[in-house]
Amino acid sequence: MPFRRLVFWSHLIVATVTGLVILFLAVTGLLLTYERQIVAAAEARAFTVPADGRPALSADELAIHAAGALGPGSSLVFGRDPQGPVKATAGRGKQVFLDPFTGAVLGTGAERIEAFFGTVEHLHRWFALDGDARAAGRAVIDAANLAFLFILMSGVYLWWPRRWRWPLLKTHLTLRRNLPTAKARDYNWHHAFGIWAAAPLLLIVVSGVVFSYPWANRLVFALYGEEAPQGRRGPPVPAPVQPANAGAPAAPVSLDTVLAAAKTVDPDWRTITLGLPAPSDSSVRVTIDAGNGAQADLRTDAVISRNAGHILSTAGADQLSPGRRARVWLRFIHTGEVYGIVGQTVAGLASLAAVLLVWTGLSLAWRRLIWPLTRRKARQAAAVR
Repeated sequence: MPFRRLVFWSHLIVATVTGLVILFLAVTGLLLTYERQIVAAAEARAFTVPADGRPALSADELAIHAAGALGPGSSLVFGRDPQGPVKATAGRGKQVFLDPFTGAVLGTGAERIEAFFGTVEHLHRWFALDGDARAAGRAVIDAANLAFLFILMSGVYLWWPRRWRWPLLKTHLTLRRNLPTAKARDYNWHHAFGIWAAAPLLLIVVSGVVFSYPWANRLVFALYGEEAPQGRRGPPVPAPVQPANAGAPAAPVSLDTVLAAAKTVDPDWRTITLGLPAPSDSSVRVTIDAGNGAQADLRTDAVISRNAGHILSTAGADQLSPGRRARVWLRFIHTGEVYGIVGQTVAGLASLAAVLLVWTGLSLAWRRLIWPLTRRKARQAAAVR
């Protein structure tokens, strides 16, 4: 069998077997495209606080309210709007919004919207299964994602023209109108949407494979001559080195002083996350984010002294090793968020293209594999009569 024909049949069979799972991933991924912006907008509408000429509470006073609501070990997240609510967080998923003027708990977030996106994410990752079934669901999705990588690569190979002539390229690059049959339309759409979406889909799928399989995660680091850290998930941006604790400061500076020092790290900051220190801590950990929360190059971690309020150390993505930088980049290229709303839009359009690719691909497969059988049976039945 010629190699090209072998690739074609492999492409067809793998896509037919995994097509519905890939369609499921594409639809759920599409629904998650603007999750960050939708949740932020819902929270902004839900927690509008009128100033009424009142002075805002200090960071120390807000810290007391945060500890009362969430317990020790919580953090405060300040935005640029001095009249906006202050978010208090503790651990994964625990958060409340505080009135900046009274410290009262306004709520825990846009609960219905967050619950919707949480369900969609769980569907996307493991079919929202629980218990022992979750591992099985995750394995199916991981395998489908790996299969999608093969489908994309083989699809690009099959699309690649043997002769680069514009009349032929035009039929594979543009959506043609007034085609005589649905089969011709599906063929044209499959080629056109496939090649235009190939690059972003490859990035999305490759990053998904890295999330799915430890060997793929290790390969990312091996490409840079590094050893992958332990664990399935890639490394976050490391926190700065904190000096040895010298015990509780005699007269610690206020958290407002710490916050003011943090603002000098990046004047273009959007949010500042202040980890509330224990009484024995001589320093405070702070994260200054000038991006959307998913752009490592725009995020800096700092350690600020509680004795004098000066910056002891900072750490950002530029201090990561090449392998770690690549792994962090892959984490957010999967959603496109690493390039802001433009990247998210491209990722969303790529997901939409994937939906169309599955639809047109399965339609073409049906006509090639199933229709001949049904027509043959119909002819045999007619002959018997």
